[in-house]
Amino acid sequence: MLLARAIHFDESDQRVFFNAARTGEWAISGGFEFSNWSDADLVGKARQAFSNGWLGAETFGRVTFVAVTPIETSEMDTLVQVIAQHFVEVYGAPSIEAALPVAKEELRHMSDLCQEHDPNTVLTVTRELSDSGVREQFRSIQPADAELEQFAVHATPD
Repeated sequence: MLLARAIHFDESDQRVFFNAARTGEWAISGGFEFSNWSDADLVGKARQAFSNGWLGAETFGRVTFVAVTPIETSEMDTLVQVIAQHFVEVYGAPSIEAALPVAKEELRHMSDLCQEHDPNTVLTVTRELSDSGVREQFRSIQPADAELEQFAVHATPD
């Protein structure tokens, strides 16, 4: 099973998002956060989060890039609980039990997206508001094909 982890190539996410995801945390699309938004909501850092931010599934911060990574079933089970709890605490779901199916669906959607790619593939998301709601598009950046010898330094005892 595959999912995605937050990655950072520099520190720009610390400046462009209200709350940046932690490097290495599991991530999901998080487009549900914007389901009731209008153009008036798209200002400043909120606009940046909407435009291209993945949602960290542990800190609930945003990140620009994620990388496809294998995930264990036990880790996925824990994430379902964490996300369901977030739905109760932040979005007013009536109970964990009511939120569990929605949390599972969010993770299934992200896992399905990741299944289309090899591990270490970098993914980006872009969003726009349309008449029918939030429209998301995903882009992938394949890992570079490189031989270990290109990076390794070989020493001899001499």
